[in-house]
Amino acid sequence: MAPDPISPSERAPIAAEAFLRALADHGVDFFFANPGTDFPPVIEAFSRARTTNAKAPRPILVPHENLAVAMAHGAYLMTGRPQAVMVHVNVGTANTVNNLANLSRDRVPVILAAGRTPITEQGSFGSRNRPIHWAQEMFDQASMVRELVKWDYELRTPAQIGDVVARAFEVAMTSPRGPVYLMLPREPLSAALAEPPGRTEPRPIAAPPYPDPRATAQLAEWIAVAERPLIIVGALPSAAAEPLAQLADRWAIPVASLSARTVSLRSSHPMQFGSALGPLLAESDLAIVLEADVPWIPSLQHPPGGCRVVHVGEDPVFARYPMRSFPADLVIAAGPAAALSNLASALEARIPGAGSRIASRRERLGARMHARRGQLATDSAPGEHISSAYFSRAIGEAVGADAVIFNEYPLMLDHCARERTDTYFALSPAGGLGWGFGAALGAKLAAPDKLIVATLGDGAYLFGNPTVSHWVAQAHALPVLAVIFNNSRYGAVRRATLSMFKDGAAGEDDGRGLAGLDPSPDYDALAGIQGAHVERVERPADLPAALARARDAVVAHQRQALVNVICRD
Repeated sequence: MAPDPISPSERAPIAAEAFLRALADHGVDFFFANPGTDFPPVIEAFSRARTTNAKAPRPILVPHENLAVAMAHGAYLMTGRPQAVMVHVNVGTANTVNNLANLSRDRVPVILAAGRTPITEQGSFGSRNRPIHWAQEMFDQASMVRELVKWDYELRTPAQIGDVVARAFEVAMTSPRGPVYLMLPREPLSAALAEPPGRTEPRPIAAPPYPDPRATAQLAEWIAVAERPLIIVGALPSAAAEPLAQLADRWAIPVASLSARTVSLRSSHPMQFGSALGPLLAESDLAIVLEADVPWIPSLQHPPGGCRVVHVGEDPVFARYPMRSFPADLVIAAGPAAALSNLASALEARIPGAGSRIASRRERLGARMHARRGQLATDSAPGEHISSAYFSRAIGEAVGADAVIFNEYPLMLDHCARERTDTYFALSPAGGLGWGFGAALGAKLAAPDKLIVATLGDGAYLFGNPTVSHWVAQAHALPVLAVIFNNSRYGAVRRATLSMFKDGAAGEDDGRGLAGLDPSPDYDALAGIQGAHVERVERPADLPAALARARDAVVAHQRQALVNVICRD
């Protein structure tokens, strides 16, 4: 068999250089990579970029694909700019699916690229030269992720690179945003170019849908006559926070959430009722669902008869969800910031007629809020053991207002004061474990001057490849504060079991079957070996000081830190 031909000129520009240049032209800061045998042209392109100062994203080696995707997620949340991840063929792609589901449901635009088994068996530069190149080929590699991405495509010729990258960004950034998938065979990436790659011009991105004036006027009329309106929020962009705060305050409309994933309304706002959704929903006569995929659980709670329901969002019906049957009297497709601003304008003329109604509602809700805050203070007080409420309160007090928290299950936002937008992000509704630590690392990479905190259940910590995560923190100088809520179990599994079989045999075992994580590994030692400042806390009285020491290790000494909090919740 004849050997593979060599490149016509080892120093001629190659197509992989054009790929990196095109990513950089589209604002990509980082290239999170877990490489394989399909990566040589990409590695060559990065090596050339270092020697020539060519424009390219910063390469970040991440020794697990799931972590790489989570890091891209966190970097996007800090910058608002799309990021890029590249992994190995089908086996690498498979390892991204967990956090790719989080990207999809959180509408995060990431360019996920994967190698593709070399197309040719011989005769081309880049042809197959390893035994795995036969076994790793698939008839339809993209089928592994097609349901989770907005678009997928395989690069066919070097001449396509600029158009393919531009198309990928165009689709990813168009509302509602989301990830896309590219397959990059070695042969076209290795092909020689006649000249160095030039700039790839990004295409204009369509604005989110604009609120329909007639629908907005209808909603304004309903708010003006409502006695007990309610706003139910899911995850809002930061641009919508101030319009929401103003609307809720001016019209005395309580804001609640089944499961808040962002700081939609500051903790101190007089209308911030947090997770106290059930009682408010049960008495509402107008429920405004604002970017909430699941506003309530129909089998557990629902609006009363006669309550009008309005859904507002970029994709208010969540068309990518196979089944979703919440009632609706009005649906408004619009970016939430524009929808709220236009609604506020439409309401101004109706204020005088609703003045007494608003004043009465404000007084009633004020008394309710006073009682609520008293109960929150009681629930988060230190007790015999460390509870999730006390854990959450202690973290909020220790890290300060500017810290950014990435929460994978344990933290209760009701008990953790957050006064600023973009300071709290929770796991996506997809619930793909192994997200929080990686997202925190990506956020630290993108925002090195911020204190970044990851609050993790012990199950989530294990799922997040802790050895790899701590390695990344050490190797890339990313000092983050990781806090483990260590109750030696998968809490979500236990709660789900007890919700169905509390009176069954599983209930007699307290729902711990297949949920217990005993014996608990020595997380302190694992992190310490990799250079982290470590704390282990078992008593409530010791938690504030331990968190403060860990915070100072991160902020003052630029050292990653881990606090292992032994809990009983």
